[in-house]
Amino acid sequence: MAENFDVVIIGGGPGGYAAALYGASAGLNIALIEKNRIGGTCLNVGCIPAKELLETASVRRAIESAAAFGLTTSEPVLDFSVTQTRKQGVIDGLVGGLTGLLKKRKVTVYDGIGTLHAGHVVKVSGGSSGDVELHGTNVILASGSVPRTIPGFDVDGVTVLTSDELLSLQKLPATAVVIGGGAIGCEFASMMSDLGTEVTILEALPQILPGCDEDITRVVLKSFKDRNITVRTGVSVNGHDIKFGGGTTVKFGEGETVDVDMVVVSVGRRPLSENLGLDGTAVAVSDRGHVVVDSHCRTGEPGVWAVGDLIATPALAHIGFAEGMLAIRDMLGEDPMSIDYSKVPWCIYCHPEVSFVGHTEKSAKEAGFDVIVSKHRYTGNGRALILGETEGMVKIIAEKRSDGTGGRLLGVHMVGPWVTEQLGQAYLAVNWEADVDDVAAFIQPHPTLSELFGESVLALTGRSLHG
Repeated sequence: MAENFDVVIIGGGPGGYAAALYGASAGLNIALIEKNRIGGTCLNVGCIPAKELLETASVRRAIESAAAFGLTTSEPVLDFSVTQTRKQGVIDGLVGGLTGLLKKRKVTVYDGIGTLHAGHVVKVSGGSSGDVELHGTNVILASGSVPRTIPGFDVDGVTVLTSDELLSLQKLPATAVVIGGGAIGCEFASMMSDLGTEVTILEALPQILPGCDEDITRVVLKSFKDRNITVRTGVSVNGHDIKFGGGTTVKFGEGETVDVDMVVVSVGRRPLSENLGLDGTAVAVSDRGHVVVDSHCRTGEPGVWAVGDLIATPALAHIGFAEGMLAIRDMLGEDPMSIDYSKVPWCIYCHPEVSFVGHTEKSAKEAGFDVIVSKHRYTGNGRALILGETEGMVKIIAEKRSDGTGGRLLGVHMVGPWVTEQLGQAYLAVNWEADVDDVAAFIQPHPTLSELFGESVLALTGRSLHG
């Protein structure tokens, strides 16, 4: 006999565990199935470990600039194995805390692979929980994603790696190629360069960081150039030839090559939908492997939702959180608003950091808006000067009123020190469709980095202070 639950969730990553915790707090009896570790990609081989390694890079930059603050230090020597030990400690602590929270909320966790069958039956197998059959009044599919690979670059964990292998390296290479100049690729390139690796980025699209405003991308490109990170855009890779004694020769573009110790394939992630079963259900899967859903994450099978990297929405952990909660609220009949994916927060943790929400200047104009733009740089910000981190800017795009001042905020784009921590008020303003006058009236604390956002909005009123 199948054990019955209000909700059965396949996948314990951000989308799955958020749905479990949120649903349990609403009084639902929930089963959660995970074949690896609770926390999924984000916690174990994604967001958390990547940012831990980027923080190591940040500490090294701080040590190298200590003399400017009157502190004499010796040349920093990196023991990357210690970095990895610290990283794993952070991960283990978070996994332990999350596991304890699920237990406290009485979520039943099964170790294994979950497959969905007709009648909301979910079979668990291949793990320490053994072969188990569950029945869910509701089912949420949240099996996540895995790194995409490309032909001609077979992953061996030594010469060719994906994010999964890179995040567990015990020693960084002297030279590396990063294939892919998106958010993850730029984070890896930035981290490795700051820790002593000579890095080349190869990107097939015309620019790195697709989706970012062009002014923001230019700041990142200048920083990369100043740090000797080679960036080649508009080039495709054509395989590689492993060299005797180690390393490989990567072929790209029109007959060009580069010799490196390691290749990091960072061309995005693909949905992990092939193990879900789905026979006898009306759940549809697209040609690219995404489970097809409507605006409330409902699949074609009544009572079955899909969330997170499994569906064709931005592959961000915080989007998984939001979708997991949306699915729970929907099954509870609370008529939740759907997620506006054009206004979700984006954060990229390379150096300098990037964050944004809403329209770029280009996309706003293409959408038919008459816009006014405000750009202010951190070079005049007191806190940035104190930190010695003046690289970057805040750029705001607003509707243009007939008198030439700014109206509704359409987009906010930032690049510079700790901008991932500064996006909150901009995200709220854009999503509340606030006007420039509304936001300009709020007082920004001084001295802070976030003052630059306030100054940039204020300038759109037709009057300004420092800029």
